[in-house]
This record gives sequence, C-alpha cells and structure tokens, in this order.
Amino acid sequence: MSRTFLYLSLAVATVAVSWAAIFIRMADADPISIAFYRMAFSTLLFAPFAAGGITESLRRLSRLDLAMLTGSGIALALHFAFWIASLFYTTVSNSVILVSTQPFFIAVIEGLIWKEKISSRAIRGMILAFAGMVIISQADFRLEGNHLLGDILALIGAFCAGAYLLLGRKLRQKLNNRHYVFPVHLIAALTLLIIVLFFGSPLTGFPQRTWILFFLLALIPTVIGHNLYNYLLKFIRAHLVAITILGEPIGATILAALIFAEYPPIPTYIGGGLIITGILLALAITKRDVVAAETA
Repeated sequence: MSRTFLYLSLAVATVAVSWAAIFIRMADADPISIAFYRMAFSTLLFAPFAAGGITESLRRLSRLDLAMLTGSGIALALHFAFWIASLFYTTVSNSVILVSTQPFFIAVIEGLIWKEKISSRAIRGMILAFAGMVIISQADFRLEGNHLLGDILALIGAFCAGAYLLLGRKLRQKLNNRHYVFPVHLIAALTLLIIVLFFGSPLTGFPQRTWILFFLLALIPTVIGHNLYNYLLKFIRAHLVAITILGEPIGATILAALIFAEYPPIPTYIGGGLIITGILLALAITKRDVVAAETA
C-alpha cells in the first residue's frame, strides 16, 4: 500500500471526525442518548457490508480474541459516553483537545506493556503537538466546578479511545475491517443501551432536527472517519493512527468558526501550527511503521 494513499486516508478521516463536536453541540438531547444513537445508527449502516462471512470469521477467533473484541466494543462505548458528556460541562476546545491526548496513552502502553519501540521522531512530534494543545487550551482551563468535571471526563474518554485503538490493532491482524467494525459497534451500542436504561436517559421525544443529527453523527464522523482509522490500523502502528486525531481540534475550530461564528484567539493559531507540525513530524511514515499484511 502506497504512503500517498495512507496520508490521504488519514486526512479524510481527520476531517470527518472533526464534525463530531459540531453535530453533538447542535443536537437537543441527553449526552448518553446521543452516544447510544450514534452507535445504533452506525451499526445499522455497517450491517449490510458485514453480513457476508462474518460468522465464519468470528468462529476462527480464540477465546482471548473474543474477549478483546468485547473489550474493544465496551471501550468504544465508554469513550463516546465520557467524551460526549464532557461537551456539556466544559468548552468545546477543551473537550476536543483533551480527548485527543489518546496517542500519549497509546505510546505508554505500547512502550511499557507491549515493549514496542517508539521512534524518537514520533516522540518529538507528540511533544510538539502536546505543546500546541497546551497553548490552545491555557486560556480555557478552569479549576472549579463543571469545567474541571468536563476536563476529567474528556481525559477518561481519551484513555478509553486509546484502549479501543490498541485492541483494534491486534484484532485487525485477524479480521478484515468489515468483520471487525460491525461487532465492535454492535457491542458498543448494546453497552450504551444498558447505560441509557440504568440512568433513565430518554430514547424518544427528540425533535426531527435532532434525529437527523443523530444520523449525520453516525454517518460522517463514525462510519467514514472511524472506519478509515480502523482500516488503517491494519497497516500503520496504533500511535501513528491516533496522533492524526490531534488534528481534530483544528478541524473542529475551523468548523465552529464557519457555523457558529466562534473565532479563536491568537494562541489558538499558534498552538494549531505546533499541532500540525507535530503531526507531520510524527507521520513521516517509514517502512518500520507500516505493518505488512495481506487482508484488507
């Protein structure tokens, strides 16, 4: 697979996921309800593509693989639940920036637990991107009340997203993209349904505009954006896929300016430049970073 295709795919995925915070902010619904319908609609959209041969694919998995598949779905559900909830307590910029710290959790797990070497180039890129995130968010951080709660929820969401991507990387070596994504999204939807019922969040009574936003949230950031990331996990190491998500705050900021007329202050432009530079540095993909695999 050519590096040009990898770069273009990562760019398309990043633009797609940048719409998530916009759709969530526009929806008139409880955060857990939004998370559930995002997964429910995406599961339905994936179903026709996953039908053929999925039973045979899952039968070939070991018990450990099936446990990892279940864990991946639960991690995805918790990622969306915590992150979407954070958007209701802290600023959009804080939430999107903090949830994008998942590459750092992934790099730690890859290095300390899986004993995989992280290149010095990728480390420098992540440090540079992190500096950019700090510059962007320094004016928004609050250490009181709901702001602090929202920041914590976003960080928990980042950790869950890191776990989801790491498990996905392992499973994508044994499952093609269709047969990995569908069961994971189904498990995530069922997990979120249990959470919705436990907390008594509403499942009906939403205005038509919100139902449309549920569908768009499933189609663009999830089916297109996250599906591309899952596809690329077959060919690129997890922390390199994840660090591309650091571009999401840039995309979300641009979209917020165009749609909500929210124009960021000067530090956002400075920090954004550092984030983009860090991503480009870390994504100088070498042959060592590309996973040799035959199943797409």
